[in-house]
Amino acid sequence: MPFSIDTARNIFPNTLSADAVPATIARFNQLSAEDQLALIWFAYLEMGKTITIAAPGAANMQLAEITMNEIKQMSFQEQTQVMCDLTNHSDTPICRTYATWSPNIKLGFWYQLGEWMYQGIVAPIPEGYNLSANASAVLGTIQGLDSGQQITVLRNCVVNMGFDVKNLGSYTRVSEPVVAPKDMAQRSKVTIQGIDNPTVLNYMNNLNANDFNALIELFTPDGGLQPPFRRPIVGKDAVLRFFQEECQNLKLIPEQGISEPADDGYTQIKVTGKCQTPWFGAGVGMNIAWRFLLNPEGKIFFVAIDLLASPKELLNLAR
Repeated sequence: MPFSIDTARNIFPNTLSADAVPATIARFNQLSAEDQLALIWFAYLEMGKTITIAAPGAANMQLAEITMNEIKQMSFQEQTQVMCDLTNHSDTPICRTYATWSPNIKLGFWYQLGEWMYQGIVAPIPEGYNLSANASAVLGTIQGLDSGQQITVLRNCVVNMGFDVKNLGSYTRVSEPVVAPKDMAQRSKVTIQGIDNPTVLNYMNNLNANDFNALIELFTPDGGLQPPFRRPIVGKDAVLRFFQEECQNLKLIPEQGISEPADDGYTQIKVTGKCQTPWFGAGVGMNIAWRFLLNPEGKIFFVAIDLLASPKELLNLAR
């Protein structure tokens, strides 16, 4: 076989992803627990001035309800300790429970904490709290990112909190119910300037329709998918789980692309466009590149999803 997952990651190497995102997350992770919590709060308030955040679905919150109610009954000091424990990846029952949740449940959890802070139910950041110099610098960096990069930084910061899942041993993953695919009459088809490949078009259309069972059949059994700033997810079962847990109700808006032959009958295709999430809707369109490698039978052996460095990268279709 001419390609491995590692070599496939190198297609269209001139694609410039938003390296500021993982760099900012790394700096965030070096802050104290108190500064991390305060920074999230200040960034949340700042983003709220320009971005409307959608309330989480009832299903998300029902899965976290027991933990949320437990926190609600705590004293302010205990609530603050729980939040610090989460940032410190401590080995506590709540941190272990948090580690089993899907990203959307974790986002819903922090959204609800933020709402309760407003209402005085959960301990707020102390009035007059001053960020350290390092935390202020990180906040300044976040403020300088575009909205899609900002929400990616904050999302990844809270998703990575809690007890280290690698140390849990055996556990049951907790994720929201998988939504039913849209009826055929409700589906719309994308068009991509420069691309008429049916596999790529069906990838976009099936994901927009939440038709994950049809979507996964576009992949080879050993195929892989690389989300932004993460290692590749390999194998149809693992990729399907990613779609079900992290891709429900996304709206992909591909705009243009280029298709080129690769070695031994493979085809490499790059598409650029935008992605809207259910959390932020049409208010935030993330600038995205999809880099596909198709085998000779037209199946997806690999696709990388890149959050782009800037809007001008949408026009960069060069190898």
